Amino acid sequence: MTPYNEREVLELLQEESTQRKGFEMIVSEYSEQLYWQIRRMVLSHEDANDLLQNTFIKAWTNIDYFRAEAKLSTWLYRIALNECLTFLNKQRANTVAIDDPEAIGVQNLESDSYFSGDRIQLLLQKALMALPEKQRMVFNLKYYQEMKYEDMSEIFGTSVGALKASYHHAVKKIEKFFEEID
Repeated sequence: MTPYNEREVLELLQEESTQRKGFEMIVSEYSEQLYWQIRRMVLSHEDANDLLQNTFIKAWTNIDYFRAEAKLSTWLYRIALNECLTFLNKQRANTVAIDDPEAIGVQNLESDSYFSGDRIQLLLQKALMALPEKQRMVFNLKYYQEMKYEDMSEIFGTSVGALKASYHHAVKKIEKFFEEID
């Protein structure tokens, strides 16, 4: 199999006869990293799979509108993060006021047969669930994906300085969470 080359993929996407082949290459290249980014936001394997599918469906139906001003990965992350936010907002709206959506998320993670993390992993996920969504997204992209702030800036449409501040606040809150456990 030939290595992924974004320029070649973009050329394939231009022609109707090769568009599907180009999109299959995108799906193959980005499925795993998008899955894990989504999974870190919603925690459930089934929800992450559904949102990943929704992300690719939206990307496919809007592929003609993609102008190569940003990288494909940036565009896909933006779609995936919007899908996560929409999902989390719906989930929150469906949660009875006395229920804590973060606690429900952690309970779902603890009972998820696909979760194989140890106690520290579970505690980190609990700390992440306590973060505001944007801080959690920034933390996940920086910590797990090692994404540059400049790339995140394109995804979020936010300044690099604001993203650095979000990451810093997230790290401080996570540190505080672990200090309170000890």
